[in-house]
Amino acid sequence: MSSHLFPTYNRADVAFVRGEGSYLYAEDGTRYLDLGAGIAVNAFGHANPRLVAALTAQAQQLWHVSNLYRVPGQESLSRKLTDATFADVVFFTNSGTEAVELALKTARRYQFVSGHPERFHIVSFTGAFHGRSYGAVNATGNDKYLEGFGPKMEGFDHVPVDDLDALNAVIGPQTGALIIEPLQGEAGVHAVKPEFLRALRRICDEKGLVLIFDEIQTGVGRTGKFFAHEWIGVTPDIMTVAKGIGGGFPLGAVLATAEAAKGMTPGTHGTTYGGNPLAMAVGNEAIDMVLSPGFLEHVNKVANYMHQQLGSLVAGHPGIFDSVRGQGLMIGLKMKVPSGEFIAKARANGVVVLPAGDNVVRLLPPLTITEDEVREGIALMEMTASQMESHKEAAQ
Repeated sequence: MSSHLFPTYNRADVAFVRGEGSYLYAEDGTRYLDLGAGIAVNAFGHANPRLVAALTAQAQQLWHVSNLYRVPGQESLSRKLTDATFADVVFFTNSGTEAVELALKTARRYQFVSGHPERFHIVSFTGAFHGRSYGAVNATGNDKYLEGFGPKMEGFDHVPVDDLDALNAVIGPQTGALIIEPLQGEAGVHAVKPEFLRALRRICDEKGLVLIFDEIQTGVGRTGKFFAHEWIGVTPDIMTVAKGIGGGFPLGAVLATAEAAKGMTPGTHGTTYGGNPLAMAVGNEAIDMVLSPGFLEHVNKVANYMHQQLGSLVAGHPGIFDSVRGQGLMIGLKMKVPSGEFIAKARANGVVVLPAGDNVVRLLPPLTITEDEVREGIALMEMTASQMESHKEAAQ
């Protein structure tokens, strides 16, 4: 079939037309267990009744108004977020990459209004992924994402993750902020060492730098805490959020302390659609759900069960899998066979899983997934692994 879309994706030849809970349905009616959740976006499953009701009710009242006026939904959602986190203030965006752009601007403005305009350099770390807009892609620093788009943007330094010596060597009078994901998703579900994150906090405090945590993929319950940094007891000055915060509706946010955001005065930033009434209705309901009693306990319980079952899967197929990594329901399977081949065969067997770097298959199921659904997913991946083993044996 010919397409009039930009050819920027190598799309699988399947189109999903309906979803319900942890399942997706294709055009031909085939049902798939979704262990990808739209890359951690559909955190509460597909067509979640509470989110549908919130969106429908708001859609019958008001879709869009300008941010030149008060938006009550922004006021209530920002209050919920600041009450539950380190932050004092929130700015709502449409996406994660927009949140990253604002976080970078906020950090630079902080240094500017603090009397240090020379401190505009941002340090990021190998394996990072911060988005595809021009500033975010320069913060990411991956050459394959930068090729062909002109010169690299000034003001970004990149050092190996977990390497304090390299970090200290690059920090200088030009440095204004550090940005890092506590658990790197695109790099292959790579967990940054807790002691390294604690050291970043200490360095920022000592040198007057701004610490930015990118929790776009790790946040909103994905790792079993509201935000991943809570596991290590380290708080940032600025945090980017998206994906699960809207439960499938486009929504992002930047959370910050009042001090870190002091440079963001009227006219320094804006958005047409960010924080619109539709997004706020869904976001308010999503946050109510994840912070409701028992929700995170469920995430941790089912995550522990899933990690145990995946451990058995890996042990039973040592020629296919290497190891399990990750935290909560952000999980990676390090492969001994090409990850893309496993993903395609798993999808043919009725289970959707995702790619990641380092030859890793990534699992980001809805946070509402049940143990029965986990067992179904493990059985389908077991079938896939057995098929690949049989194919390898036949080829020898």
